[in-house]
Parts: sequence; C-alpha cells; structure tokens
Amino acid sequence: MLNPCDAGFVARLEAALPAGVLRPVTPAYLEEPRGRYHGQAGAVAAPRTVDEVAAVVRLCAEARVGIVPRGGGTGLVGGQVMAAGPAPLLLSLERMAAVRAVYPEENVLIAEAGAILADVHRAAEQAGRQFPLTLASQGSCRIGGNLATNAGGVNVVRYGNARELCLGVEAVLADGTVFHGLKRLRKDNTGYDLRDLLVGSEGTLGILTAAALKLAPVPAAEGAALIAVASPAAALKLLALARGRLAEAVSAFELISRQGVDFLAETMPDQPRPWPTGADWAVLIDLGLGQGQSPEEALEALFAEGLEAGLVSDGLIAQSAAQRQAFWTLRESIPEGNRRVGAIASHDVALPLSEIPEFIAAAGAALAAAGDWRVNCFGHLGDGNLHYNVFPAKGRRREDYEARRGEVMRLVHDMVHARGGSVSAEHGIGRLKVDDLERYSDPAKLDLMRRIKAALDPLGILNPGAVLRGA
Repeated sequence: MLNPCDAGFVARLEAALPAGVLRPVTPAYLEEPRGRYHGQAGAVAAPRTVDEVAAVVRLCAEARVGIVPRGGGTGLVGGQVMAAGPAPLLLSLERMAAVRAVYPEENVLIAEAGAILADVHRAAEQAGRQFPLTLASQGSCRIGGNLATNAGGVNVVRYGNARELCLGVEAVLADGTVFHGLKRLRKDNTGYDLRDLLVGSEGTLGILTAAALKLAPVPAAEGAALIAVASPAAALKLLALARGRLAEAVSAFELISRQGVDFLAETMPDQPRPWPTGADWAVLIDLGLGQGQSPEEALEALFAEGLEAGLVSDGLIAQSAAQRQAFWTLRESIPEGNRRVGAIASHDVALPLSEIPEFIAAAGAALAAAGDWRVNCFGHLGDGNLHYNVFPAKGRRREDYEARRGEVMRLVHDMVHARGGSVSAEHGIGRLKVDDLERYSDPAKLDLMRRIKAALDPLGILNPGAVLRGA
C-alpha cells in the first residue's frame, strides 16, 4: 500500500534536497493534451542531476510514496497524470535538459532526459548530422518521454522507433540505484539488454535520466510528393513499388484521407492545403538521396510507374524546400484539426501491412452500420501504424456520443486484434489502455511483465497504475 506525498513527507524532502529541487504544484503539471485525465500530486520535484534524481527516489522508496515521472507532458494515454489513489510525488525532468556531448565521427549524441526533441535536432544539425526521430510535438516533447514510450513518428520506415535510435541509457531504479548504461557501442553482448527493457517501460521500471542517441548523415538531396491513390490498397502497392525502386531512400510514406483535409478546411481555413485534384486518398512520400541524385526525377519515375499500373491519378511533386515543407505542414496539422473538431474515440493501431486495406474497409462499414459519425483514417503506412479516429457527424458535438465511446473503441480494437494487430502502435499504454492490454495480450506476456515489475519495483512506487493494473 502506498502512502501519500503529504505535508510531512514534503518537509522531509525539503530538509534532504538542495534548494530549488521542489517547486509548486501548478495546473500545467496535472494536465494531459486530450483533457480526459486530471492528475494530482503532493509536490513537484525538478532535480538538476542524476544524483538528485537518485536522492528523490530513495526518499520515496523509504516512505513508500508513489512517483509519477513527467517529461514534456505530451503523452496521449495518460501516463503522465495519476488521477486516483494516494497523492504521488511528480518528478519532472525539465531541468535536466543538457546535450552532454556530440560525437559526429561516431554518429552519437548524449542528451539528458529533459532535453526537448527540437533542441536535440538542432544540436545534431550543428554537428552536420540529423537525429531522425520526428514528431508533431517535437517543440515540447522531451527525449526521456520519447524513449519511455518508444515513440514512433514519421521516419520509422527508414530509421526505426525511438528504441532503435538509442544505444544506451542512464537510469535511476526503484531503490535509488543509478544504472550506468550510457554506452556508445553498436555491439555489446554482455548479458541481458537492460536498455531495451527500460526503453518503452513508461517510467514503471526505472526513471531515464540520459541517453546515447544514434545520429544519421543528412541526405544530400531531399524531396517529397503528394500523390493521389485510388484506395488504401493502391497506396500499399505504391509503397511496394517505391521500396523496390528506391529502397532505403524512402524516409516516410504517409497515408492521408480527404476527411483529414476537410477537417483542416473546417477548423483552420486560412492554412494552405496542397492536395491532388479530386483525391479521396493520397500518400505523402519523402525521400532522402545521396550526392548527385535527383529526388524530383525519382518521384516522377515512381509516379509514371504507378500511373501505368493504375494505382495513381494525380500528384504534386515539390520543386523546392518550401513546397516540401508545405506538404509536411499539411500532414502535421491534421492532429490539430482533429483536436479542434473533437474526436469521440482516437485509435493508435498497428497492423500487418497486407491487412490494412481490408481493415479500413471493414471498420468503416461496421461503424457506418452502428451509427452516424465521421472517420479520419491517416498515419504511417510505411510501418503499418494507422491513426483511426472517429468524430461526430457534422453539426453535432463529441459530448453527444460520450456514452458510446467505449463501444466504438472496442469495435475498432477487436477488428485490429482479429487481424494480428496491436491496439497501441506508438503512444504506449499509460493509464488509458490498461484494460486493452489485459484484454488483448497473451497471458504469458502479461505474467512475464508482472514478474519483471515485481522484481525491479517491488514496492510499486514507479508510475503506479500505469501499464499494469495495481502495480
């Protein structure tokens, strides 16, 4: 049983910690972007060093007080807010934001967990490299949270998830021990891979304080195209053509529906909306090529092959960096358009690529038979990750459907699971999807997860209630 972070415990923290570590509990620390959860906390600790994090965790372990780690607060499954139970200590990594070192010749950068993703991008660029993890929230999300949730984003098809972009981590364990795993090695077969265990654990097995991140060369030539496709099935065939023709030069391959563009027209009418003529579906393809290669020529050849195969009907190929950015602004604005309309239910799912067209058709038909709503299906087709979001019918509000939200989520998730998919592709489990994890996971997997949690956090103080129920 956990104890609350009450006035007596806060007094112990104040006596033991350096000045400035504790700070007031303001509303910003207790909110999450979708507004479905409102957190609580007895105090906020914002340590500056890994030793200060260790001291905070030791004090919490001694008093059996829960800890909710917080990065940029941009997570979408409630992992950063704890709404019920004894008031926890909220541990913010915001003051541990340094880029400790950059090794261009190794393609490695070491950043503290509180470093904002955009600042990591800038540090890499200054060294003539890139850090490929790219998210819509990169101006506010932090590396620790990106790793804790194994964030994905638009470049996974070429560079992988956050886990694949991490070589080593420094972390504080549940008893205050510091795990010094901040290695820059590409090969290290000395036992269990604790890095991969901690990355993606959402702060339930340890608190990440720093990471060695993989950098990549900046492509000599980059380009993009918005291409109208006949259907999601045609988009999948075009992806196969693109990979066959361009291989690893395909950095991103995004599926966009007309509904998402219509939402932008409805909620952000002044924003430019480049879009192929008459398209209900389009793909945004982004390329990164070597010296002397032309992305425009490569995209034109791909379009011609797709046209001959009957897969595409129209397209816009960026002729400048500004046009390429306009395409990406359209794609990256879709979540904001969704937010302004107000989703009944949002689904972050992954499917085997060949199952995607059938899923989109079947889910649309099932929802149409069940009620009156609009669907915006979009996402990272290159790696099988769809954002399948359900919205009120035009002229109605999200609140009108609140009683049916669970029904909609269950319908979509059941169809994903039946096709061998995952109900959490890149956002994690947090507190929102604890029921889903129990419903859809293999029992052996759940049992192993609970054993690992019990071994690494026997008191259950690390992000209690996130990922595993009652843990």
